[in-house]
Amino acid sequence: MKYVVVSGGVISGIGKGVIASSVGLLFKSHGYRVTSIKIDPYMNIDAGTMSPLEHGEVFVLKDGGEADLDLGNYERYLNVTLTRDHNLTTGKIYKHVIEKERRGDYLGKTVQIVPHLTNAIQDWLETVSKIPVDGSDESPEICIIELGGTVGDIESMPFVEALRQFQFRVGADNFALVHVSLVPVIHGELKTKPTQAAIRELRSLGLTPDIIACRCTEKLSRAIMEKISMFCHVGPDQVLGVHDVSSTYHVPVMLEELKLMSYFSQRLHLDKVTPERQAIGERLFTRWKALTMVHDQSSQSVTIALVGKYVDLQDSYISVVKALEHSALRCGRKLVIRWVDSEILGDQDGNNAGTTKAAFHEAWANLCTSDGILVPGGFGTRGIHGMILAAQWARENKVPYLGICLGFQIAVIEYARNVLNNKNATSEEFLPEVKDEDKYILYMPEVDKSQMGGTMRLGEREARFTGAPSKLQKLYNSDVVLERHRHRYEVNPDKISGLEEAGLKFVSKDDSGERMEVFEVDNLPYYVGCQYHPEYLSRVLDPSKPILGLVAAASGKLDEITEAQDELEAEF
Repeated sequence: MKYVVVSGGVISGIGKGVIASSVGLLFKSHGYRVTSIKIDPYMNIDAGTMSPLEHGEVFVLKDGGEADLDLGNYERYLNVTLTRDHNLTTGKIYKHVIEKERRGDYLGKTVQIVPHLTNAIQDWLETVSKIPVDGSDESPEICIIELGGTVGDIESMPFVEALRQFQFRVGADNFALVHVSLVPVIHGELKTKPTQAAIRELRSLGLTPDIIACRCTEKLSRAIMEKISMFCHVGPDQVLGVHDVSSTYHVPVMLEELKLMSYFSQRLHLDKVTPERQAIGERLFTRWKALTMVHDQSSQSVTIALVGKYVDLQDSYISVVKALEHSALRCGRKLVIRWVDSEILGDQDGNNAGTTKAAFHEAWANLCTSDGILVPGGFGTRGIHGMILAAQWARENKVPYLGICLGFQIAVIEYARNVLNNKNATSEEFLPEVKDEDKYILYMPEVDKSQMGGTMRLGEREARFTGAPSKLQKLYNSDVVLERHRHRYEVNPDKISGLEEAGLKFVSKDDSGERMEVFEVDNLPYYVGCQYHPEYLSRVLDPSKPILGLVAAASGKLDEITEAQDELEAEF
């Protein structure tokens, strides 16, 4: 097993996740089996209880693990299926060590950070890196480990020390370190001092970078790279300038052009793969490069209004955004996302602090001039009225609409209020003491109400199409699909027949036939809601079908894309 660690310095949010995913994709394009592990130094057990505005999206894995959004990057780039154990947090590892101490596994010894915690981290990395992730029974050959946070932060110190020891445990030929640093532009001049300081600190902690990936707004000159090489004690070919590009999908191509794999091939003494695996990897990368060309050459655009409550931090919806990008690429369109704050959209009277008439009218202008509308998942009552208005606008004006999870429930409530004329229709989430006749969305009976973390309906579940006419079933080209869920509420079974008689057809249910998974409205071009989160399974070369349907309908290409599905299935 070869390990490539990606760390970061100077500032957070520097793009380690994209670089880690891109490095993994390069290994995969050369025929190697690749896996990824994300280390998050926060004390939470997982990301499940963290606000999207605090940390960005919670990514849900097949096994129901609620993880950091970077695991979504890994799955999308590498087309692998990771587990909850591929996201290692401080909370998880301390809990693991304390449980061992309580059982007496340490035989009465004083349990310390070194060696007990650092050994536990190393054992975790070795064990998890061997888990098959690509659908086969064979273990991966390359493991990409991303160290979250910034080197030097106090919370990441045990992990840095564990990695320092780990390089000796696995051997120098099996361990390489990519350090991502920032080269800022100050008054028009590129400054290398932050990178020099970051590398100095890294070395003081016992880690020596093999590659310094310099994040910068523009291409680095040869002189700058030689300066970094000299002061950071690495060869000039070990300094890579990773400048800003029009799309993150260009990053793997950029790293390939910078001959990163040639360096790793020598540094890690990589074994040759079979010609068959090499050919599959080459086809993959050829398709990837073709995709980046489509992105650059697309002349027509498609505009999607994303109506949500966390739009101040767009990472809150990163999987939805990526799925929209994948779908736009499939449709040959440039994607334009209009971020619409649902709280402002529903605040005509300016009751909320900060809402002005100008902001209200701008929100509605963005909604009304978009080609399609998407209402994503979320929790709580804030901004709900604006989401209901967005669903109503889409339905009444025959604008393509997709509701995901909360957006699915919102559309059901809107339909009950404005088509069935039950103006009090609502969800138990928004009004716990609601009367039975107005209760269209229920708390699922099996869900634990006593705790927040890990208690929802989580992970991969079956959704079965009923056989009724369905645009989405044609896109899936299957009667049974596996999608990932993350919710506590469901459609009230007692309200199903009334909604269906009024035209809201539930075309897909769970494997018991009792829980509603997908609705459609027949006489509209594309008015769809799904209780599951299709964005989690969207891949760069194989877009999510519900989101592809939205973008295709918004582009006027739904029939064309549906008919071409068999031919366009990705070899990924």
